[in-house]
Amino acid sequence: MKRIAVIGAGISGLAAAFKLQKQIERGAQLEYLLLEATERFGGVIKTEQVEGCVLESGPDSFLTEKSWGADLCRELGLQDQLIYSKDVERKTYMFAKGRLVPIPDGLMFMVPTKFLPMFRSPLFSWTTKARILQEWFYKPSTDAGECTVADFIVRHYGGEMVDRVADPLLAGVYGGTADELSAQAVLPRFVDMEAKYGSLGKAMIAARKQSLGVPNKPIFTSLRNGMQQMVNAVSARIPDSARRLNAPVEQIKGESGKWLLMCAGRTEEFDAVILATPAYAAAALLAEAPQIAQQLSAIRYSSSVTVALVYDNTVRTALPPGFGILVPRSEGFRTLAVTFVHNKFDNRAPEDRAVIRCFLGGCRDESVLDETDDKIAGIVGGELAELAGITVAPLAFRVQKWPRAMAQYGIGHSARVVQIRELVAGTPGLALAGNAYSGIGVPDCVRSGSEAAVKVLSDIGISTSAIT
Repeated sequence: MKRIAVIGAGISGLAAAFKLQKQIERGAQLEYLLLEATERFGGVIKTEQVEGCVLESGPDSFLTEKSWGADLCRELGLQDQLIYSKDVERKTYMFAKGRLVPIPDGLMFMVPTKFLPMFRSPLFSWTTKARILQEWFYKPSTDAGECTVADFIVRHYGGEMVDRVADPLLAGVYGGTADELSAQAVLPRFVDMEAKYGSLGKAMIAARKQSLGVPNKPIFTSLRNGMQQMVNAVSARIPDSARRLNAPVEQIKGESGKWLLMCAGRTEEFDAVILATPAYAAAALLAEAPQIAQQLSAIRYSSSVTVALVYDNTVRTALPPGFGILVPRSEGFRTLAVTFVHNKFDNRAPEDRAVIRCFLGGCRDESVLDETDDKIAGIVGGELAELAGITVAPLAFRVQKWPRAMAQYGIGHSARVVQIRELVAGTPGLALAGNAYSGIGVPDCVRSGSEAAVKVLSDIGISTSAIT
């Protein structure tokens, strides 16, 4: 009987454990143990019901175009629980020069594809508008080398596009900054477009023409009662005998073709190990594999804080339509982004309630995690008065701190991941999973956990041909 240890029970570790469980149900002679250092499964996925509202402390959804998240939900029998963002109401505002400015139509992520809305918008200066026009004639480039997102966007559209659009978007998604994140690691599609077309605007329009006739999918997918539904459904498939909470692993080491795990003063033997932890935690456990540990230790992380607030109907009716607000750092606020959750998805709040979620922290404001929950709520309340005109106290709020939770894909990240994968491929019975490698979203983590399970199963001689 082969034994596999899965260390870490965030969504990556849960996806790995679920893949192993499916193999057992198909008759594989296999045992596994899911070890989680904390008191709960799910990692940064955490949902609460407050005042009849669904409050998310971590991710509130995932990108629909990345199918691995929805595929896992369907495997778990949750297909009737999938809900989609109300894109017909999708409008996002930028807080610029002291007022809310709608992001103009045709701005796809950070690439303008329609000239007229850009020229009419007060979001950009005439200098930037001229750069948008000139970008249409940008020549293909394949030898620019690796660069930051800021450098990449500047050479196409100028610095104002970085400050007003790229940096706020990346702060909300990665908790990082455009001048540190790698364009090749964070925006590989855009880098490929530049190599082929030169102009990003021209490339996006060409991509849109190719998709004519293909129904538009909603941008975001979630679950009716919150993202915790996914965690709960996976957890329910894992037998009690195969799970262990409050079980921090102290050390792992390879010995005579086996893996020895030290946990709570006990040593257990396994045939394979999946490390579904942050890279720095995996590095600490792999002290006896210094080459892998060194590469893992080089992956930086940022911290974040989410604040979910519930308001009454007076706030709901007073808010502008749309999904929320992005706040450039240059405006001087600690709040990075504001989401009008009740507008983004159905089933998030009763008709007489508003749910607002705010994001703080990131690479430039790690110190916010040192503040008390009440102080953070006070910061958010004061800034919402300026950002969205909200001056009343919330009916309820929840503050969640996520220290060192967001992997930062800096310069050299893609090459580092290649080296890590090569080293791990040459280490039988070892696999890595999580948001530190090839994507930070829920679907990326699901995929990484599933692929890690396939890797170790193959290493120990169990066929994976039947795995879907």
